[in-house]
Amino acid sequence: MASSLTKDSAASGEKTFFGHPRGLATLFMTEMWERFSYYGMRALLVYYLVSGGADAATGSQGGGLAMTAATATAIYSVYVSMVYLMAMPGGWFGDRVWGARKTVAIAGFVIMAGHFSLALPGQAMFFLGLILVAAGSGLLKANISTMVGHLYDGPEDPRRDGGFTLFYIGINLGAFVAPFVIGTIGKEMNWHLGFALAAVGMGLGLTQFLIGTKHLSPKSSEVPNPLSADERKAVVTKVVLGVLAVAVFYGAVVALGMYTLNWALVPLTLAGLVIPIAVLVRIKRDKDLNTAEQSRMTAYIWFFIAAAVFWMIYDQGGSTLSLFADDKTADTVFGLGFSATWYQSLNPLFVMALAPVFAWLWLWLARKNQEPNTIVKFAMGLVLVGASFFVFIVPMNMAGDGTKVSPMWLVSIYMIQTIGELCLSPVGLSVTTKMAPQKYASQMMGVWFLAVTAGDCTTGLLSLAGVDLNGTGIIALEASAAVVAGLAVYMYRKKVQALMGNVH
Repeated sequence: MASSLTKDSAASGEKTFFGHPRGLATLFMTEMWERFSYYGMRALLVYYLVSGGADAATGSQGGGLAMTAATATAIYSVYVSMVYLMAMPGGWFGDRVWGARKTVAIAGFVIMAGHFSLALPGQAMFFLGLILVAAGSGLLKANISTMVGHLYDGPEDPRRDGGFTLFYIGINLGAFVAPFVIGTIGKEMNWHLGFALAAVGMGLGLTQFLIGTKHLSPKSSEVPNPLSADERKAVVTKVVLGVLAVAVFYGAVVALGMYTLNWALVPLTLAGLVIPIAVLVRIKRDKDLNTAEQSRMTAYIWFFIAAAVFWMIYDQGGSTLSLFADDKTADTVFGLGFSATWYQSLNPLFVMALAPVFAWLWLWLARKNQEPNTIVKFAMGLVLVGASFFVFIVPMNMAGDGTKVSPMWLVSIYMIQTIGELCLSPVGLSVTTKMAPQKYASQMMGVWFLAVTAGDCTTGLLSLAGVDLNGTGIIALEASAAVVAGLAVYMYRKKVQALMGNVH
């Protein structure tokens, strides 16, 4: 498939991918299949958790874990946050142990094993599968994005933003198909068959990557800052001691008969809030960074906070909005029925339709010297995601008396969120690679993903604290927070731009 999307460069006879380096096709296809597996499983997750319980929709398939909607939302939020939290050690492995290319190959095998674990019945296998998928996804995410950056001639290469946009389309192509295939089969027929299909998808992605690695930049195989023998020994010692401490602590909790699911969820949620702050502080205080890098890191904190607020709302598309879709939204259009998992295809569909338009729009505005800078784009994304939740309040009130609302409400909400995403997410990936200190090249992609961790852990903490995320009050509060944050970013845009130096 990838080769059919390539063409010969008139100047050199070398094959390109829509005018971009040939290696982008390999990374595009690998990420497409990995996202197929991830988003297919994610489309099932909340439904599987509540299936068989009081909060499951009437007539839904049994065989799930019979949890409450609040617990399911907390688990979903913590799981998604851990996927992005693990991107940080994933970037560290790429920088210091294996190099980006080897790390991605190992990650593919770990993710595939995780999906196969989910395909086996039993709560223990379910949580083991979540751990493996989260760990593998973390190893893959930061490094595959870094390899996209390796394909270009530095931050000033004019093709760079367009390359990340194409890569983003690959992500969304896999995410678009997955709810129709994995989501429908898993939710309507058999949960574990759906999870098994996710494993097959990851297997296809891994095969594509191993075949196409010859097209990647040689930099992708390098270890930028390898561990010394003493550092390796110290890391192994710390990991072993840490694992033993956790094992002893939780062994005692279980032995005393005190263990509940919150003993796992609450520490993970708090870690997802504390670790991002600690990482930013550590990098900011690193004396090896020169003055320009220090200034760019100060500016980057603005982008990080903005992104965290954005993802706090955006990622509820797979939890709060999914539960609303299954229980309070009509499941027919023109007399044709459909699975609630299909709503998860709306966002990637809109991305694929609108991403080329936005890429063209930014270039067109740039030629006229009118393109909004990165800071303004971030502000636009925040205001739009906040607006989507203000819209959500309307169907929530309409469904208060048991009325099934029109699917078009959710279609509208997902579309507004997608426009906001296109203003913020591809630009955030690109600006991270541009602003990253050399010492933290791969790890900075992990820092970018920690913004998702912080946002999702905020949602998880609210659920664990008993806040009803399906209430209009909390939805209005979240919407207001996003709009206020967007306006604050816009008001201080000149100060942030000065800190960014020559990065635009």
